[in-house]
Amino acid sequence: MDHLSGLDATFLYLETPEQPMHVGGLNVFELPAGYVGDFVDDLRAHITQRMHLAPVFRRKLVNMPFELANPIWALDDDMDMEYHIRSTVLPKPGTRAQLDKLVGRLHSSLLDRSRPLWEFYVIEGLALPAGAPEGTRHVAFYSKVHHAALDGAAGVALATAIMDVTPVPRAVRPATNRRAMTTDNFGIAELAVAGIKNTAVQSAKLAKNLPGLARAAYSMLRPPKSEEPTLGVAGLELVDSPQKNRWFAPKTPINVSITNQRSFSSLSFPLAGIKHIAKGNGVTLNDVVMGICSGALRRYLADLHCTPEHALLAAVPVSLREAGNTEMNTQASMMRISLASTIADPQARLLAIKQASKAAKAASAHMNAVMPTDFPSLGVPWILSGLAALFGRSKLANNMAPLANLAISNVPGPNMALYLAGAKMLTYYPVSIVTHSLALNVTVQSYNGSLDFGLIACRKAMPDLPELAKYMQKTFDEMLAFTPVTAPAATPAIAPVAETKPVAKPAAKKVSAKKVVAKKVVVKKAVVKKAPTKTAGAKKAVK
Repeated sequence: MDHLSGLDATFLYLETPEQPMHVGGLNVFELPAGYVGDFVDDLRAHITQRMHLAPVFRRKLVNMPFELANPIWALDDDMDMEYHIRSTVLPKPGTRAQLDKLVGRLHSSLLDRSRPLWEFYVIEGLALPAGAPEGTRHVAFYSKVHHAALDGAAGVALATAIMDVTPVPRAVRPATNRRAMTTDNFGIAELAVAGIKNTAVQSAKLAKNLPGLARAAYSMLRPPKSEEPTLGVAGLELVDSPQKNRWFAPKTPINVSITNQRSFSSLSFPLAGIKHIAKGNGVTLNDVVMGICSGALRRYLADLHCTPEHALLAAVPVSLREAGNTEMNTQASMMRISLASTIADPQARLLAIKQASKAAKAASAHMNAVMPTDFPSLGVPWILSGLAALFGRSKLANNMAPLANLAISNVPGPNMALYLAGAKMLTYYPVSIVTHSLALNVTVQSYNGSLDFGLIACRKAMPDLPELAKYMQKTFDEMLAFTPVTAPAATPAIAPVAETKPVAKPAAKKVSAKKVVAKKVVVKKAVVKKAPTKTAGAKKAVK
């Protein structure tokens, strides 16, 4: 039997009508010039031929007797593709703002748990932007899949299964005929015995890893400490440094109990511009993303007359997925990073975020070795579901200090154009989850030279979400303005070893061999000895 892991099942138990637990995406596709077919029908046929490449398409939940343990996955042998792949039309004129509003409404409703936990929507009526090729047509594609079935990295693997790298879909080997494990194959006694066995195995694993797990949880929640002082542009220590983070985040208007209504906003930045800012300031791409969010939230909260005394904290997912692992499940934990939002100078703020990020990553470096994605489930469905409902109804989030102010996630995507049923994908906006006390989630996806931002929020807490998107654009422009055209002489986040090589080559033409050797010795002592630690940290941060 294919049991849900404890982490996957947790997303089921924490789900309430106000707190749906599905993730998704918004894509804009360009249909080929002269296309006259029905894209919805073509898409249904395309997905039907590839359903066996991604188990999420056909598996559905089977609950344990009396819900005493986690459910199992079973194959659905009665798929209704017209239910799972639907179509709708935007009202005229079909603007991007109208599209974002529609996605917010679609993302507000729960998935039907009696069916496989996914839905796709083809959205027609989208206006063509200026400069679009003549004779083409744009359609939007919104998808949502329950987080119990996959996380962000597994979502990229799902996209790989259904998409192609050329306009002509690749040939796919047909599915092999195998005995479908449906609900008819399991009896109550068999399910109960399987649930008890699974709980016993996971209890033994948890007992073995409990000391390490406790240390990891403490490291994740405690304020990160930095061995280095936080320095501003002029080399002066900043007042609000990363090591001064608190156990709890400051209270803001976006850290409240949420309703079931969502608002969504999207925007894109050129990936080359993000990389230029990162290289020019000696920081990582993730640091730039958090810097954009920090600067935008400073402006947004100022409009609400909210100026927190302490820096905002971002909840940032930490992937526990091994390299090459493409399983359709959730393998992630969380760390908190200061956004240095109390620092007025934008460049000093970015450098402070760099150090805060470095400290948080050091604290969570060994988390994947002890953090379990599975744990005992006996009685957990009742307990967690009851607590989640009670927390929402009691409105405790309105009065409690939050652990973080918002969630920020960065998912690396393909650096090439992808096609779906012959249509070229132009954008890749993620649509994620908001929870009580965290009414804002910013998820970023890189795609084909762009960095696409998907902002999802509780509509009651943030009815003016597009304003935050505008402030993100202003912050990005601000970062470009203070970033030098060329990288500074010393950029610790960029590999210093590579910078020394061009210096050695011209020197070899003008001096003797002995002097060249002497120069290499000096470089080896002064640079190479320190470089591996910084270079490895930079590469890990970029990933």
